[in-house]
Amino acid sequence: MKPSQIVLSVILALCLVAAALPSDGQQPAKVYRIGYLAPGPPTPESPTRVRNWAAFLEGLRERGYIEGQNLVIERRYTGGQDERASSLAAELVSLKPDLIVASDTAQVRAVKQATREIPIVMVGVIDPVRRGLVASLAHPGGNVTGLTYTAGVEIMGKYLQLLKEIVPKVSRVAVLRYSSSRSASSAFQSEEEAAARALDVMLQYYTVGDSQEFEGAFAAIKKARAEALLVRPHALFWTCARRIVDLAAQSRLPAMYPGRDHVEAGGLMAYEVDQPDIFRRLAFYVDKILNGGNPGDLPVEQPTKFELIINLKTAKTLGLTIPQSLLIRADEVIR
Repeated sequence: MKPSQIVLSVILALCLVAAALPSDGQQPAKVYRIGYLAPGPPTPESPTRVRNWAAFLEGLRERGYIEGQNLVIERRYTGGQDERASSLAAELVSLKPDLIVASDTAQVRAVKQATREIPIVMVGVIDPVRRGLVASLAHPGGNVTGLTYTAGVEIMGKYLQLLKEIVPKVSRVAVLRYSSSRSASSAFQSEEEAAARALDVMLQYYTVGDSQEFEGAFAAIKKARAEALLVRPHALFWTCARRIVDLAAQSRLPAMYPGRDHVEAGGLMAYEVDQPDIFRRLAFYVDKILNGGNPGDLPVEQPTKFELIINLKTAKTLGLTIPQSLLIRADEVIR
């Protein structure tokens, strides 16, 4: 090959390399892949999930991660059926993502059982230490870290206290709970019963394992003449928010719910964390881990923002007068 031809070949090769590079001469950014396992997708039927997902994506964008550009998110949803969590967790692990975000206790536990190597960022979990998901909040250890949904099971006492303020003469409160592990259930129950004794209230427990059992549970609640209802936090109860609210309305039960969706669907009252704020904060953990942080060394954060939402229209329908002192404390009143 003639010298001129060699020079020409080199120039051509350099041109091809230059064409493959971004215009600013930088190497292409790495594309990260993360898994996301949650009870349900963001849909119009669940406005809170829509807000949470938008907040999560916004938090990621603020840190330079944009889905479709330098980020791929593999989503999987259990539909509120905890028994599906294990197979979906295994599916995500097989994709070898850089990390997995898991929402709600069943999903976090399933991913933790599926992998010890892939970092896990949790959200939507109450008391992760008691549930055996982390060693401690300050030093979680292992491959799990993230954010809790409450300051602990003591949230149950707060629920009862607020319910008693709205219905001062209530003496029998039905507690709707999801069938779950004995340790988690006993932790909730201990806190509930301590608060009930202080408030001179008797609790009646009704357990459901899926949405087909709601009608039977509410029939039993009505038969037992419960005077109010407390709905424990669980993914199934968020997924079926409107249905639960409708059944409570049919029984004319004043109810304390775990989420905003219930009140927006016509429920009386909810006390919950500022969920969008928590989901925006998730991006902090994602960024830390993608940049080499060890999840076992990242302290688990507890929420600092809570919201009290009251539906005044529902209160009037039930013949209840909300104390002015409670209305003043409410973050939002639906009229």
